[in-house]
Amino acid sequence: MAWLVAAAAIGRAAETPGEPPLLYELPAAGSYALPPIDRVSEHVLLGSDGREAPLLGLRPGRFAVVAFVYLGCHDAAGCPLLLASLQQADRKLAASPALRGRVRLVTLSFDPARDGPAEMDNLRQRLAPRSDWRFFTGRDEAMLRPVLEDFDQDAVPALVREGESAGALRHVAKVFLIDGERRIRNVYGSGFLDARILIRDLETLLSERSPGD
Repeated sequence: MAWLVAAAAIGRAAETPGEPPLLYELPAAGSYALPPIDRVSEHVLLGSDGREAPLLGLRPGRFAVVAFVYLGCHDAAGCPLLLASLQQADRKLAASPALRGRVRLVTLSFDPARDGPAEMDNLRQRLAPRSDWRFFTGRDEAMLRPVLEDFDQDAVPALVREGESAGALRHVAKVFLIDGERRIRNVYGSGFLDARILIRDLETLLSERSPGD
């Protein structure tokens, strides 16, 4: 229930006009490079409809933004902040003729025991995607483990302190920018993920493609 309240607050925040100023001026799209960092494989997981589907499903000239979260996260600077930034990015993508239809947002829970397809679908409805934003989980840890290893995403049980509920996971929130060849082009932490930076990075990657892509 606490997560649903937080998700509703995220939704209201994303509809609020105006954004805090960045501490620096964004470079022009295409004026900088995002060299490939690594390459990931395709993985089949469970979508929020309960059906198996490819996590990325990319074609050349398309991009994915992959975020790992879990619904039991109560760290305001962790998963809730990350999802708020992704929802802002979702609105910007939907409003961009150049990027709309070329970028897939992917949110994946690394807590399959508690975050089943129904819970991920509930989150999807709360966040009300306007672009191609998909939500995934695993059938079990065995299904999810190869994905976490491929993306080098840690998620281990946290020590439970007095007054805390069991089920907390210790992790570093990460968001991955993936190109159509499944190459990682940037990695963002929740504290450094700003929708405007993400959109500018996507515009920069888009400028690498020929007009016919």
